[in-house]
Amino acid sequence: MEGITETAILDKMLEPVTRCFTPAVAKQIAELRADQATQARIDELAAKCNEGALTEAEQREYRAYIEAIDLIGILQAKARGLIASLPHNNS
Repeated sequence: MEGITETAILDKMLEPVTRCFTPAVAKQIAELRADQATQARIDELAAKCNEGALTEAEQREYRAYIEAIDLIGILQAKARGLIASLPHNNS
């Protein structure tokens, strides 16, 4: 895997999935946000991580959130790219 990042691999692997997006699906994906309770937990774990105070279980949980956020971020970027390429989109 030398020379290529995990994010680049994930981006490449998700390309066929994103070709299935309709404009409506792309819009929904672009607007995805964590619910309030999930975001509060992520914020709590991030603060503990910055303090070096995560337990092993919390480290695994936080890593899982980060990986999920990376995946969703890539999908959102692809969705926004599709939206931006639509003929009626002048922004």
